[in-house]
Amino acid sequence: MRQPQSSEFQPSASQPSERLTVLHTGGTIASKPDASGALTPQEAPRVPGLPASVEVSNIQAFNLPSPHVTPRHMEALRVQIEQQAPRSSGIVVTHGTDTLEETAFYLHLTLATPVPVVLTGSMRHAEEPSWDGPGNLLDAASVALHPATRGRGPLVAFGGDLFDARTVTKVHSSAPDAFGGYPGPIGRIDHIGGTAALHYFARPELPLHSRPLFVPGGQPAHVEILYAYAGWQGEGYDQAAQRADGLVIAALGTGNLPAELLPLITQTCAQGKPVVIATRTHAGPVLPLYGYAGGGATLQRAGAIPASFLNAHKARLLLLVLLSMGLSQPEIEAVFADGHF
Repeated sequence: MRQPQSSEFQPSASQPSERLTVLHTGGTIASKPDASGALTPQEAPRVPGLPASVEVSNIQAFNLPSPHVTPRHMEALRVQIEQQAPRSSGIVVTHGTDTLEETAFYLHLTLATPVPVVLTGSMRHAEEPSWDGPGNLLDAASVALHPATRGRGPLVAFGGDLFDARTVTKVHSSAPDAFGGYPGPIGRIDHIGGTAALHYFARPELPLHSRPLFVPGGQPAHVEILYAYAGWQGEGYDQAAQRADGLVIAALGTGNLPAELLPLITQTCAQGKPVVIATRTHAGPVLPLYGYAGGGATLQRAGAIPASFLNAHKARLLLLVLLSMGLSQPEIEAVFADGHF
C-alpha cells in the first residue's frame, strides 16, 4: 500500500521570507449580521497565526455572496491569480461556500501556474463564538506555503481536510464540515504546538489545459442545467434548448431519463448542440447501461454525452470551457470520455 506523503512545515526567521497572497471574494467568512440579523459580506478577514517571516498581501478581488458569483467573476479571479503568481509563494482564495466548488473546478480547468492555490471559506460568521473562518484560513495558508503543495493544482481546505477541485462538493447546508465528495479528501492538515503537519494521500489529475474561458473580444458559451424527476415529460426542455449553446441534464441513477426525453435529445443533438448527461445522485459515474427508451444506452445512441463522474454543475463548467474554446461535438465527446479533466 502506498504510504501517505507527510511532512511538517514551520518557517523560521532564518529562512527566506515566504510571500502569501490572499484574494478575498466575499462570502460568509467576510460577513457580519446587519441590524436585522441578516448576513451580508462586509469585511475581509486576515490570516491568524502566521510566522513573522511570512509577508502577506491581502487583495479584495470582489466582495460578493457566492450565489452572485458568475463564470465572469471566476475568469477575473483566474486573471488575478496569474498576475500574482510570479510574486507569490502561495495563494489563498476566500470564497462563499455555496459555489466554492464551482470556482475551484473552473480554476482547475483554466489555471496555468504551478504556484499553490487553495480555496477556503467558513460556515459561520465572525460574530459567532464557533466561527470557523480563522482556522480554515490558517489551514489554507499553511497548505499554500508548503513545498509539497506546488504543482497539485487548486485545492479546497475546509475543516482540516484537503480536497481535489474536481471531486469536492458541498455535502451539508450548515455544518462546519460542510465539504466532502467521493472518494473523499486527498490530504489532511493539523496544527501541533505551532507546527503545521501536512499529509497528502493522493495527487490530483493534471489540469485539462491552460487556456482561459473568455478570450479577448469573445462571448462566453451559454449552458443550462435541467433536473430530472419521476414523471418529467420534458417541461422546460424546449425553452432551455433554444436559449443555450449546450445542455446538461442531471439525470436519474446511472444516467437515465423518462421516455419522453429521448426524441427531444435526439433533435437537439442532430442540430449540433451538445447534451451532457450527468447524474443527480451524490456519487458515481454515468454508465450507458439500459436499452429502454430514455435509458442511458439509448441516450448515448441519440448523441448525448455521458458526464463521467462529474456532477451536473461541474459538467456545465467543463462544457462551457470546451464550447468557448471552439471545440466540435466529437472533440467534446472525446474530452468527457477520456475523463482526465
